[in-house]
Amino acid sequence: MNKPYIHPKIGPRAAAFLAKEHKLLIGGKWVPARSGKTFETFDPGTGRVIAKIAEGDAADVDLAVAAARRAFESGPWRTITPSERGKMIWRLADLLEQNAEEIAVLETLNNGKPLATSRDRDVPGCADLFRYMAGWATKITGETISISTPGQFHAFTVREPVGVVGQIIPWNGPLAMATWKLAPALATGCTVVLKPAEQTPLTALRLGELIQEAGIPDGVVNIVTGFGATAGAAIAAHPDIDKVGFTGSSEVGRIIVHAAAGNLKKVSLELGGKSPVIVFPDADMSVAVPGATQAIFANSGQVCTAGSRLFAHKKVFDKMIDGIAQQAGKIRIGHGLSDEAQMGPVISQTQMDRVMGYVDQGRAAGATVAAGGKRIGGEGYFIAPTILTDTNPEMSVVREEIFGPVLCAMSFDDDDLERIAKQANDSIYGLAGSIWTQNISIGHKMAQRIRAGRVGINTHGNVDAALPTGGYKQSGWGREKGHEGLHLYTEVKSVIVSL
Repeated sequence: MNKPYIHPKIGPRAAAFLAKEHKLLIGGKWVPARSGKTFETFDPGTGRVIAKIAEGDAADVDLAVAAARRAFESGPWRTITPSERGKMIWRLADLLEQNAEEIAVLETLNNGKPLATSRDRDVPGCADLFRYMAGWATKITGETISISTPGQFHAFTVREPVGVVGQIIPWNGPLAMATWKLAPALATGCTVVLKPAEQTPLTALRLGELIQEAGIPDGVVNIVTGFGATAGAAIAAHPDIDKVGFTGSSEVGRIIVHAAAGNLKKVSLELGGKSPVIVFPDADMSVAVPGATQAIFANSGQVCTAGSRLFAHKKVFDKMIDGIAQQAGKIRIGHGLSDEAQMGPVISQTQMDRVMGYVDQGRAAGATVAAGGKRIGGEGYFIAPTILTDTNPEMSVVREEIFGPVLCAMSFDDDDLERIAKQANDSIYGLAGSIWTQNISIGHKMAQRIRAGRVGINTHGNVDAALPTGGYKQSGWGREKGHEGLHLYTEVKSVIVSL
């Protein structure tokens, strides 16, 4: 392995964590992979190695699942009251906040996003979601049912934890995605085998330490780092896992579904998107322009709900493009730990090649590069915020998820909301969308017509803990966060008592 690179601004606590031997968390113990293998993790802002990570595979998943099963069936987790569960989850939120600076630095170093985003949005948002779900731990209820069967009966339902859960999370929001999965699973009484993305394992491992510090019993949360084709595949196919939750690409989501068929485990999926941003001629440009800019360039465009397809009315199309291009040109791009950075790199060389390949495809198909369209610098994986105009629905850049800072812009000259919605809905995806207008009636009417799991009116990316998130069509199955998110981790049992 190359000698790990220590960025000068990471601070002593993050540096001490990076210097550790990073092992798997199984049954409350930190252990090496059974194979003895390790892999390197990188700083996408420099392309340099920053740590060595245990490479778990199917053998390690077997051990983790067995530990989770013991914790669920016979360990203390089974007898802990909902109130006690809630207190532990709340304590974990407190620990996140107490260690916010260190965790934010690790998130930025491994993912590339600006430190201000990690520190001021991601860590507080994760603490908020843990607290939100902690509150639900004591409020998981059933119903009393009136039945019409002859005789006297008392009938009711209860919600019970689904059991052992495998959770596979992506690299674009490592800490947030781990929280989205863990918080409802813990609140409902499930046990977990968590696999972070191989590109971004660091904050999941640090979170594992905080889970232990919070007093959550051994085996309740197990963390297996490794690759999707080995550790991830083993989780998806494991016969003793009751449910798998996955966030990532639609292509991998299909693989998960096939693998889960062996024991018909429950599956929830939060997959790709190609979200429309629809701007009507009466939209307030002072709101719509920065809103559309943020919708596509936040996190370097590596957001499944990114507003990557702009539909602007011809009366305001040029204003929107000029305004977004001006804002894009002012975005300060740099290493996430630099004080000035407002946008960091994409995650890897592979991702940079993918994004630039799409830009080249767009050019070849007749699109005009109105802004960006190039790599920045020679170190790290930086791409300029890019706007493509003269695009059409037949182009690959319009139809396929790029997952980078690339906006495909199209205009419309129509007042028929059905036709506008038909263009916006012309996608295999249905994750999110936004509508920009000062006419509240048009806003509501369009929101009814957009086939997506989340639609904003004069906003695009709200991720409040109470707001369910998920997709229509090939954007996934189920909803995360909010009260709906609990349903992914519970089974409903009917009980009928003859009186």
